[in-house]
Amino acid sequence: MKVLKFGGTSVGSADSIRKVKEIVHSSEEQTVIVVSAMGGITDKLIQAANLAAEGNTAYADVVENIIEHHKNTVLELFLNPNEAEGILEFIAPELDELRSINKGVFLIRELSRKSLESISGIGERLSSKIISRFLDAQWYDSREYIKSYYEYGRSQADLGATNKLLAEVYTNLGKRSLFPGFISSNLKGENNTLGRGGSDYTASLLAAAFDADMLEIWTDVDGFMTADPRVISRAYSIKHLSYAEAMELSHFGAKVIYPPTILPVYQKNIPITIKNTFNPEAPGTLIDGVKESSGPKQIKGISSIKSVSLLTVQGIGMVGVSGISMRLFASLAAREINVILISQASSENSISIVIDSSQTELARTAIETEFKRELEDRQISSIVIDDQMAVVAIVGENMKHTTGMSGLLFNSVGKNGVNVYAIAQGASELNISFVIKEKDIKKALNVIHESFFLSDYSRLNLFLVGKGTVGSKLINKVGSQAEKLMKENSLKVRLVGLAGSKGMVLDPEGLDPNSVVEKLENEAAKGTVEDFRDRIIEMNLANSVFVDCSASEEVAGIYHSLLDANVSVVTANKIASSSSYETYRKLKDTAREKGVKFFFETNVGAGLPIIAPINDLVRSGDKIVRLEAVLSGTLNYIVNTLSAEKPLSEVIVEAKEKGFSEPDPRVDLSGTDVVRKSLILARESGYGLEEADVEVEPFVPREYLDLPSLDAFMDKVKELDPVFEEKRRKANEQGKRLRYGAQLTSDGKAKVGLMEVDKSHPFFELEGSNNIVLIWSEHYYEHPMQIKGYGAGADVTAAGVFADIIKVANV
Repeated sequence: MKVLKFGGTSVGSADSIRKVKEIVHSSEEQTVIVVSAMGGITDKLIQAANLAAEGNTAYADVVENIIEHHKNTVLELFLNPNEAEGILEFIAPELDELRSINKGVFLIRELSRKSLESISGIGERLSSKIISRFLDAQWYDSREYIKSYYEYGRSQADLGATNKLLAEVYTNLGKRSLFPGFISSNLKGENNTLGRGGSDYTASLLAAAFDADMLEIWTDVDGFMTADPRVISRAYSIKHLSYAEAMELSHFGAKVIYPPTILPVYQKNIPITIKNTFNPEAPGTLIDGVKESSGPKQIKGISSIKSVSLLTVQGIGMVGVSGISMRLFASLAAREINVILISQASSENSISIVIDSSQTELARTAIETEFKRELEDRQISSIVIDDQMAVVAIVGENMKHTTGMSGLLFNSVGKNGVNVYAIAQGASELNISFVIKEKDIKKALNVIHESFFLSDYSRLNLFLVGKGTVGSKLINKVGSQAEKLMKENSLKVRLVGLAGSKGMVLDPEGLDPNSVVEKLENEAAKGTVEDFRDRIIEMNLANSVFVDCSASEEVAGIYHSLLDANVSVVTANKIASSSSYETYRKLKDTAREKGVKFFFETNVGAGLPIIAPINDLVRSGDKIVRLEAVLSGTLNYIVNTLSAEKPLSEVIVEAKEKGFSEPDPRVDLSGTDVVRKSLILARESGYGLEEADVEVEPFVPREYLDLPSLDAFMDKVKELDPVFEEKRRKANEQGKRLRYGAQLTSDGKAKVGLMEVDKSHPFFELEGSNNIVLIWSEHYYEHPMQIKGYGAGADVTAAGVFADIIKVANV
């Protein structure tokens, strides 16, 4: 024999009930069927009762809507008019009772618990009568066999009386028998219900009483999931759970099964299978007493409860005083307040509990009444309530055999900015539960799920500012490298936000790199860069990375607030890192304190790795004592291209046309770009320099740079053609070459300007627009570390930004 229970969604319509018939009739075994009310009916029954108690005549419309729904279902299921008429007569007593009892509530304007119990159970009586006839199953009224009593705010099964009555009916069961779930009666014959989800409990009581071989719970999901699929799109069904694991997951919010269901079948060692009525081929979840040996997944699932409050009773007068906990929980139990989680400080100076938010004020009053004297004497200093909280629990019996579970759990949530307010872990190590703000629940569940179930598959969520040359190439790289990253790095990089001068587009499920620029141009939501930042923080996605491919001071100004909100920052914009030392230090310190990343490798050498090797030297304990560098691809191109045939003014135009320089070459020729890069290198090397500390010789005299327009400059700069030709010729005669370089000495002094180098100097052979950095340290003193390569261009800059993005996932 097996017992099959079908929930409200499984019997919510005529089509669903036909699927139930296919499932039931496919089995040759003796079956006992338990059904819930049709989907949504119980809520409507309670709504009607409350309206009636308020004296609102709208209750009658709700009642008639319920009746009409059941009549229509009968007519859809039973096409023979005579047969349908017979079913309608069969359910007529329930329909009459529904009208009359609500009318009585309306007349006296009072809804007693006894009346509510009767009204709310009518849905199961109606659905079970209709479905029993459709399945050709013998109908049994559960109220005659399931006995219960009311205690601590809910009805509980009277197992002795129930099992005795079910034993009497057992011998008369046919091939198919059907019982309504949820409803019962007390020993006086008065109606009781078994709580929301009570139909599961009915099925479990029947399975235990009849010594069934299997209890099947048919619902609208493929079984227990690793997490709530409405929150975690990558959640998947769990094949096997122990009774204890299923109980814990159910207690902490998994709605697949009503927690009390498990105890009766556990005591008889009857397996439970969770199946999907609408996908019966899916294997579902098997729950039994078999404990799995340690495997790759130490936890089985993640559950969560929202809309709870954290209530903390604290005071040094509690330390060493016996009976405090007993009095606390007794005062709550007396008012039927359910405690979801308990956390107590080892010093006994505080006890924290989690309760449903709807009971917060009732709990506060209960505690203040119980501890009135202690509060007046300041032995208990305060009762603190944190609202809008949530409980998250990870569950798995194998956790006790694995070290580092708590570390992995709290590291994964902590580095994503989720603050933990209270923790509870039993000695059995079956679950670890903790309390967080409700607004953080999506992020917490995502990072935990990724850490424990998808550790071979990481995901980064990118928010990009700038769709110009570098930004567009980066977008292309995100799209073109997606498959390779998944295959070789198990990393999914998703672009979820893009902002430009016209506005922004965002999609938490990801934007298509192939069409996102067009989408931004045609469908952008208006907003400032601050609005974009606020949306990023509001979305609160795990592993978020803000990417700046602009050259905007305004964009650089939002870095700190993003880092402070646990969003990593990757930038090709050098303004923030080269601004005041205080700003630079604040950004670095915030990233470290928050456990997020602030990467700006492309600020100095585009795609050339310069900052990372310097960081490695410093972190290893080495001290950098001297730097020399050519850091401007534009200026290096100019000095390498100068000749008797190509004067300075022509080479500047050529550099602009080839895209080596800024649109206004004066930006490069002023040396400002090299100064900024020098500051960044000096700071990363451990020197707290400000821009004013750098001695600067512009590539061309300042009076040329200060001309009012680019055209005026280009005309005037021709005067310098013979000057630079003379410098080039003179250096050439001496076997030297011109270079525009930067220097940092051990006394913290920095200089930027034009220099001459001979063949012995590493700068001598530097070609085209390449960059080079020489690093002298205590370990690299006789022969400096040399980093050399192509240091300009949109392609290499985009590649460098992309490399920093990948580092966020790997560091």
